[in-house]
Amino acid sequence: MIMEQRLTDEERLTLKTGAFGAVFLVSNADPGVLGVLRESLAASGALADASGTVKEALTSGPLPRLPRDSQLEIESVVLPALRQSVRILQEKSPQDVEAYRSLVLTAADRVARAHDGVAPAEAVAIDQIRGALAEPA
Repeated sequence: MIMEQRLTDEERLTLKTGAFGAVFLVSNADPGVLGVLRESLAASGALADASGTVKEALTSGPLPRLPRDSQLEIESVVLPALRQSVRILQEKSPQDVEAYRSLVLTAADRVARAHDGVAPAEAVAIDQIRGALAEPA
C-alpha cells in the first residue's frame, strides 16, 4: 500500500516553482507582447486540471519568485526545481509523479502552441523541461 506523506511548505513551493517556472521558461523562450495573454490563459487552463497533492501544492502558499533577466537564469532555477519536484513526489506521493509530469508538459505545450505555433526556441525549452522531469539518475 502506498502511503502518501504531507508536503512541507518548502516542498510545495518547489513543485510550484517547477510548474509555473516551466510555463514561464517556454513563454520567455519566444517572447512577444501579443502572445502573452493567450499563453497565460493556455497555461492556467492546463494547471487548473491538477488534482490531489499536486493541486494542493499549486494552489497553496506564495507564488514562486522567478528570475526575469535572462533565459539562462530562468533555466538555472526552473530545471533543478522540476528535478527536485519529481524526487519529492517519488518519496512522498509516488502516485502523483506521472500526473505532475503530464500536467507540466501539457501546460508548457499549450503555452508554446497558444500563439503562432511552436517556435524553435520554445521546442528547445520543452525538451529541457521533459529532460528535467525524466526519472532522476
